Amino acid sequence: METGSKKAIYAALIANLVIATSKFAAAWFSGSSAMLSEGIHSIVDTGNSGLLLLGIRLSQKPADEEHPFGHGKELYFWTLIVAVVIFAGGGGISIYEGILHLIHPVPLEDPKWSYVVLGIAAVSESWSLKVALQEFRAVQQGQSLLKAIQASKDPSTFTVLIEDAAALAGLVAAFLGIYLGHTLNNLYLDGVASVVIGLILAVVAVLLVYESRGLLVGEGVDRQTLASVRAIAEQDPCVENARRLLTSYFGPASVLLNMDIQFREGLSSDAVEAAVDRIERRIRAKHPEIKNIFVEAESISGRGRGERPPED
Repeated sequence: METGSKKAIYAALIANLVIATSKFAAAWFSGSSAMLSEGIHSIVDTGNSGLLLLGIRLSQKPADEEHPFGHGKELYFWTLIVAVVIFAGGGGISIYEGILHLIHPVPLEDPKWSYVVLGIAAVSESWSLKVALQEFRAVQQGQSLLKAIQASKDPSTFTVLIEDAAALAGLVAAFLGIYLGHTLNNLYLDGVASVVIGLILAVVAVLLVYESRGLLVGEGVDRQTLASVRAIAEQDPCVENARRLLTSYFGPASVLLNMDIQFREGLSSDAVEAAVDRIERRIRAKHPEIKNIFVEAESISGRGRGERPPED
């Protein structure tokens, strides 16, 4: 796992822990439902940073007999747990709290502390978002932000980015709810802001579930990588064609590749073995994320089928 993704997570964890304390204090003194929802939001984000760090740590465990391809999918599992926590712990509680204040509106106290905390939170979240964006751009490879998120196989790089963006959107909703509620003397706008914050978190959770689901159930490499691997194999002078390329991610930087290679007729078993070694070395040199390669080799006449185990 890249150290950069951890840097963004640590930045988010520190920022959210400090912000959560100040938000709960402001909610206590002002009686604001939106500020309470924002405090819950920051606590959830703090816990999620811890879960992502746990996922990274577990995903780095070496392969063993029970997990021959390693533990890389631990990160995908814990990202899914993060999404569930955001949906239930953040979005659900915020919406519930907002509905309670809509049913039983409570007069707001002096909002100045809420404004101070929202200002501090905005600065802290902006710093955390800047760090996350810098780390994500390092792997963006010239793609648009949305396409880069969809293409990324490391959820730790985009989860913090999405969470920080949602946090800033929640701060805007909280500010508008408190400000307009006082300006218009409307007791319901604060509760509406809390519901909006909950809906923002629910949307974020659904997006993370969608992105982590494909990786967790076994997503393959993109078409460009498949085409590159096929080209590498077919460029070897002993190869007639390569077919049935099957791939699956077992972690952000761990891919399993299985392919059938049809060799030219008349090759000896030693020549086939040497060709397979060359092809594997070239594939790993250009695509180091492909850790395990299984090759089923055959001549044009169908003789000499064999299979090679992955290198350690």
